[in-house]
Amino acid sequence: MSELLRCENLTKRYGALTALNNVNLTLESGKIVGLLGPNGSGKTTLIKLVNGLLQPDGGRILIDGQEPGVESKKKVAYLPDHNFLNNWMTVSQMVSLFAEFFEDFRKETAYDMLEKLGIAPNVRLKTLSKGNKEKVALILVMSRKALLYVLDEPIAGVDPATRDYIISTIIGNYNPEAVVLISTHLISDIESVLDEVLFLKNGQLVMQKTVDGIREEEGKSVDELFREVFRW
Repeated sequence: MSELLRCENLTKRYGALTALNNVNLTLESGKIVGLLGPNGSGKTTLIKLVNGLLQPDGGRILIDGQEPGVESKKKVAYLPDHNFLNNWMTVSQMVSLFAEFFEDFRKETAYDMLEKLGIAPNVRLKTLSKGNKEKVALILVMSRKALLYVLDEPIAGVDPATRDYIISTIIGNYNPEAVVLISTHLISDIESVLDEVLFLKNGQLVMQKTVDGIREEEGKSVDELFREVFRW
């Protein structure tokens, strides 16, 4: 295993509000990691820093040894928590767009997953249901052979069957030498695929632990421990 993500005293402020406060963590290859915390805990800020959408006010972040920038973005596949698809395009046009932008994009993988779902490549995205749009977005992201996949609320707002598909797609299609970082509130739905969890609270990292370690040492599920740690 190799270190793919490192945060050293990572700090981000919005005026008087400190969104992240001296966060230190490392993530190694070959793991699916849950980024967990209540609203306002700093999850989205951390995700944006990883993707170079924000600049830290203190400390630093390294992706495969590089600070976020043009080179690191080639290694990060990012699924935001909002619809990023161009609704006027067809599915195949979005596939071609991703293939043009990302050298590591695997068109065959994308079309194979679309075929299994019964989504026609020539259909316009605006005609798809919300759930199918979510699936197409995930397929585009997971069809890259990235080193770090960052998925922000990938199963929020979709039906249970779609959640199951999304989870199985994450497991079956990520680069095994990579890290998958998943931010979610639906812990019980995703817990079975997680290797490790990060608990963020008020901008601070309060726990980084393996899922097996939590079960063995705490005698609890991740969901149960989360409810305990973040009980109001």
